[in-house]
Formats: sequence, structure tokens, C-alpha cells
Amino acid sequence: MKIGIVGLGLIGGSMAKALKMHTEHTVLGMDLIPSVVYKAYLLEAIDKALTPETLQDCDIVFLSMYPQDTVDFARENAAKFKKGGLVLDLCGVKGAVCAPLRAIAAEQGFTYIGAHPMAGREFSGFSHSSGTLFEGASMVLVPFHGTRIETVHAVKVLCKQIGFTCIQISTPEEHDRMIAFTSQLAHVVSSAYIKSPTALEHIGFSAGSFKDMTRVAKLNEAMWTELFLANSDCLCREIELLIHHLQEYNQAICDGDRDRLFGLLKNGRELKAVVDGVDEEGMAES
Repeated sequence: MKIGIVGLGLIGGSMAKALKMHTEHTVLGMDLIPSVVYKAYLLEAIDKALTPETLQDCDIVFLSMYPQDTVDFARENAAKFKKGGLVLDLCGVKGAVCAPLRAIAAEQGFTYIGAHPMAGREFSGFSHSSGTLFEGASMVLVPFHGTRIETVHAVKVLCKQIGFTCIQISTPEEHDRMIAFTSQLAHVVSSAYIKSPTALEHIGFSAGSFKDMTRVAKLNEAMWTELFLANSDCLCREIELLIHHLQEYNQAICDGDRDRLFGLLKNGRELKAVVDGVDEEGMAES
């Protein structure tokens, strides 16, 4: 089988390397930066370069770009995808991407499934990609009504071959609502947290908590700006809810309300145990 990857950054590059590492499929790659394609070829992450003309040869095409670039590429090359072939986007939002790509697929006669690999690093670019990035990770798939169950199953099998251990089936709406909380909100909080002037004085006074809170502040601002704005409704609701909860803690602490603060902290610990599926109580260490 021939698999094309458009965009050889962290995710696309890792997808190429994982496919070469774990399967016998032929992998073709394309990137806006010619040197990236050349490097991917030299490192045997791809078998050859992918061009608009050879899109029609690919049984599967992964679109691994920013959301708007993904939609634009699909529109510009709609007629070049293989008839009866499969196209998946790897974007971090689905509402802004799935609707236009689904329409293009229906018009041009190929199958489209939204996909979001729940894996990443605080670095970007092909140089930081890895064939092991997806090991133990989840893949969220967004198939639409009418998609053959055999096609979805084949994608699930391919995902597991390259390391994913959990395949979640979702809708664009559910995906964006969940990802606003599990991923996007964490990046907003980390970026805001590191802006305290005290951060510049942390050496010798910090441990795991500080590292955990600040890790994803090292982000690609161009990509995350687009992702945040493409999912603004869901993300703003989560930010507003977080502000409300922070205000509760702030008020209890400023008022010296020991009972109120104790209750807030106890509730948070209990909710964490529920989320983790833990029955016995445990104390967090900083």
C-alpha cells in the first residue's frame, strides 16, 4: 500500500517514521520546505517525495498541517486524490476541518476520516519527530455516517501497528469540547503561569510541580493561536470555568477561611481520585 503524508513536521514526520519502522508500506512525503523532504528521504523516513501529481497513487493520504492549510490543500488538490482512496487529517481541531473536507470527499469520490493523534512534545519540526512518538498513545477517529465499517477497522489496525493502544471514535463536536479541556486549556494555563515575575527567580526553589506546570508553555505560538481560535467557544467556556474556580480559592485564602479552603482542596483531591479511578485516598507531593 502507498501512503502519502503532507506536512513532515513533528506529527507528520513521526507518522512517516512510525510507518517505516512498523510496516512494509511505501511512504511518500511532502513539505513546504524542500530540505525537510530531502532530510526525510536521507533518514529513510520516506521512500520518495510526494507531489500533487502522485497524490492519485496513494491509497491513504495523511494531511498533517495547520487547520486552514489543511482545508486549503484539500480544496486545491481535491481532484488529485485517488478515487476510492482514503484521506485523513491530523489536525488538533475538528469542527473547522471536518465539514469542508467531508464535502470535498463526497464530491470527489474519496473517503475522509478525521483523526487526531493524542501525542506530542513541547518541540516542533521534523528534527524532533520520532518513530516511537505514538507508542502507548490514543488516536481519536472521526468517521462520518456512511463510512464503511471495514474502512474504519482498517484504519484502527494501521494505528495499532504504529503504536497507538487506544482508538477513540468521536464526533467533531465531542472532540472539540473534550480537547478544549484536556489539551488546549493546559497550554493556556501554562503560558499564563510562567508570566509571573517570580518565575525568573525559581532556581533552587522548584521541583516537579513547577516543571509540570511550565512544560507546555514552550509551544509553537503560530499553531496554537490557530487551534485556540478555531475552537474558541469550547475553550472560552473552559477558561471561564477555571477562572471561577480560581476565584473561589482566592477568596477563601484572602478571607482566611480555613473551612472553606479545606473543603475546596478536599473536593479537588476527591475528584482527582475519581478521574484516576483510585479508591483509596492519597496525598499529592510538590
